[in-house]
Amino acid sequence: MLMVLGLFVFERRTLPYQSMQYSKDYRWASNDRIGKPPAYQYLGEGETTRTLSGVLYPEITGGRLSLTAIELMADEGRAWPLIDGTGMIHGMYVIDKVTHTHTELFSDGAARKIEFSLSLKRVDKSLAAMYGDLKTQADNLVTSAGDWLGGLAG
Repeated sequence: MLMVLGLFVFERRTLPYQSMQYSKDYRWASNDRIGKPPAYQYLGEGETTRTLSGVLYPEITGGRLSLTAIELMADEGRAWPLIDGTGMIHGMYVIDKVTHTHTELFSDGAARKIEFSLSLKRVDKSLAAMYGDLKTQADNLVTSAGDWLGGLAG
C-alpha cells in the first residue's frame, strides 16, 4: 500500500502513482511605506497541496474504474483523511482536480496507457482540530452505546 485517501487505497492494482509533489504556502502581507521599502507581516500558513502523478497500464495496473472511484469521491464534496503507507496521518484533504490522458488505444477505443494527475488540497487546521476533543468523543460514544443497549432491553 502506498497511501490511503478515505477508503481508497493507492496500490499497484488501483492508482500506483510514480511521483508525489508537496507544496505549502506561507502568507505575508505587504505594507507600503514612504521613502522606505515595504514592511512585511507574517499572516500564517497558506494552502498545502499534494499532487499525485503516474501512468496506468490497465492490463497490469488499475485503470478507468479506479479513476472513476476517485472522481465519485470528489463529487461528494467532502474531505478525506490522507494516510501514507507508514501510517503517518497527513490531515484531511479534498480532491481539487483529476486529469487523465488516454493514449495507445485498442481498436475499441480502450486505452493501453493512461497518464493521470490527482491534486489534493488540505482543508483541516491541524490534527488536533481534525480529531477534536477525544474525551468528548469517547463520552458521546459511551452515551450512544448506553442508549442503544437500553433500547434493546426495553
